[in-house]
Amino acid sequence: MSGNDKAGATLAPAMSPAAVFRRFWIATTISGAGSAITMVALPLVALTVLDASVFEVTLLNAAGQAGWLVLGLPAGVIVQRFPLRGLQVAMDLVRLAAIGSIPLAWLLGGLTYAHLLLAALVMGFANVLFDIGNSTFLPAIVDRKELNARNSLMSGTHAVTQTGGPSAGAVLVQVMGPVLALLLDAVSYLVSALTLRTLPEHRSTGGGTRPKPGLLIKQGWTFVVRHAVMGPCLWWATATNFFGTALLALTPVYLVRAANVPTAAVGVVLAMDGLGAVLGSAVATRLAAWLGTARALIATSIAGGLLALVIPFTTSLGTLHYFMIGNVGLSAGVVVGSILTRTYRQTESPPELLSQVMATTRFVSWGAIPLGAALSGLVADAAGLRPALWLVCAGTLLAPLVLLLSPLRGRRDFG
Repeated sequence: MSGNDKAGATLAPAMSPAAVFRRFWIATTISGAGSAITMVALPLVALTVLDASVFEVTLLNAAGQAGWLVLGLPAGVIVQRFPLRGLQVAMDLVRLAAIGSIPLAWLLGGLTYAHLLLAALVMGFANVLFDIGNSTFLPAIVDRKELNARNSLMSGTHAVTQTGGPSAGAVLVQVMGPVLALLLDAVSYLVSALTLRTLPEHRSTGGGTRPKPGLLIKQGWTFVVRHAVMGPCLWWATATNFFGTALLALTPVYLVRAANVPTAAVGVVLAMDGLGAVLGSAVATRLAAWLGTARALIATSIAGGLLALVIPFTTSLGTLHYFMIGNVGLSAGVVVGSILTRTYRQTESPPELLSQVMATTRFVSWGAIPLGAALSGLVADAAGLRPALWLVCAGTLLAPLVLLLSPLRGRRDFG
């Protein structure tokens, strides 16, 4: 896709592509910072306010990602059917209402676990449509030659919010309480919606008679799973997300109830995930140029999985550094792979199939997220938190194994 052929983007004369990207980046950054605070606050609401069980806390995480199992495939078709900017603004407002309802119910004395679960579900469904829209919008406003750098910037910014957000969230939880801290995430969605509302509208390509939704879904699915590069990368991402989210779901429960660390330490540990993402996004492009995209993906995936094996050595506040080191290493490897594979999909997919390709990829790989979160809770209930943590950390090595068993093993670059 060249700079003069932007897949149906309709940029107003008064706003340059650089200005459009800047506002897009600002909106994403603000809402991402709020979501990072919720990453800490929401499970702590369940743990400390409602005294939820281990399974209930992990189920809450799973509910927030369940939308990928339901809407993952049709999301690409839905994105094509609606004006993209309007859809994203609407999803921001839906998320504002869902997360904002929690502090309101608490202030009125009616907050229940069922309410938390429903809010997480609603937010998860809105996230699906918003994220697919975002991934379709970015390559439409950025030149092909700049896309890898822009993806690195977006990932790096996300990593910064993931680094500072949990730590800030932990402090806010201490000062405001976990319920009121969620108000900041609600405000972030409002600011994001108002910022996105100023962008020119973008519509997907394709006019006249449109294929049936079922055919569009099938086209995207067939293209991805049969592709020599996108296919193996899809299964790598699926294994990565399954075990990564299982680890994320166990983290607050393990630290608070098994390692007996203060709630503020939960935010610090989750911030290490963001620090790893910062490192990964900073070196992704350089590693790709040095090693090649395929080799960089395999090498960083192996390194991240090996570092994750030190995480279970955390048994108290004094050994918390093991969890932090493992989180940094695993996250850095995941982010390098995410940047490289996402850029490849955005540049090598036919423009008319891009939204279906992104939807198919996220349906499968992100659909594993709620399954990983739920399974980690079941294993922890049955075998205990520590054995469950060991199993999840060892499972992270399955992702590089998928790559080593694929044709990518013999390649320097994706293609």
